[in-house]
Amino acid sequence: MLLIRTLNKYLSLVKFSHTIFALPFALIGFFMAIRTGDAEFSLSTFLLVLVCMVMARSAAMAFNRYIDREFDALNPRTVVREIPSGQISPKAALALVIVSSLIFMTATYFINPLCFYLSPVALLVVLGYSFTKRFTPLCHLILGMGLALAPIGAYIALTSQFAVLPIIFSVIVFFWVSGFDIIYALQDDEFDRSQKLKSIPVYLGRKNALLLSRAFHVMVVMLLSLAYLYGPFGKYYLIGAVLFTGLLIYQHTLVKPNDLSKVNLAFGTTNGIASVAFSVFVCMDIYFS
Repeated sequence: MLLIRTLNKYLSLVKFSHTIFALPFALIGFFMAIRTGDAEFSLSTFLLVLVCMVMARSAAMAFNRYIDREFDALNPRTVVREIPSGQISPKAALALVIVSSLIFMTATYFINPLCFYLSPVALLVVLGYSFTKRFTPLCHLILGMGLALAPIGAYIALTSQFAVLPIIFSVIVFFWVSGFDIIYALQDDEFDRSQKLKSIPVYLGRKNALLLSRAFHVMVVMLLSLAYLYGPFGKYYLIGAVLFTGLLIYQHTLVKPNDLSKVNLAFGTTNGIASVAFSVFVCMDIYFS
């Protein structure tokens, strides 16, 4: 029981359930490499890609909690997190960052040389995000960039090369994540302002921040259309794209500048469903169209 409780604490520390945001897009990149990159399915590479996704994200989240522990202890919304509440020590969180990063780089070594050579760059992006809100309101875009590595990274894992279509999907992830992270940051705009932390809600105000988030998600819809026109997609892709677009619209109906009570529903549930549903239909399209 003690082992299970400890494991649950660490899974909560890294918000393991949020892996569902980027992982489906990594699967799209992986199976797209088989369809458009003339690659062959490899179970070992598939498992290594999963390891990379989980380890990179675990390192990023644990590092974020480690770096922000003093701010988390002051913020009423985050004081219950594992480090400020004393459930996990800062040293243990930092150890998790180091171990996860080493496992990530080791996994890339066994995938192919290009993935291994790019792995420090990927870690720089996903770990560096935690510092950005101290000096720029564009921190949400850095987070978007980190998760945007999923589709192109999975594609490279099988093909050892870049291609236009997975890059389009990476840009989709970039605008999608940046947009919903702006919504999530609305919860802390007053606290961030008091601590001189940077964010788009702090810089633009709630109303304009929501407008920018909507603009980012309009870009997502446009890029979904571009991917359809450029790629070898059919009806299943269109169904997935319509569902994804509908859920983007829905999350913007949940949040108002003067009503943030449904931010978690907009951020977690809606985006998780959107990511999974879209990836299922895209992968169906890849195999059955």
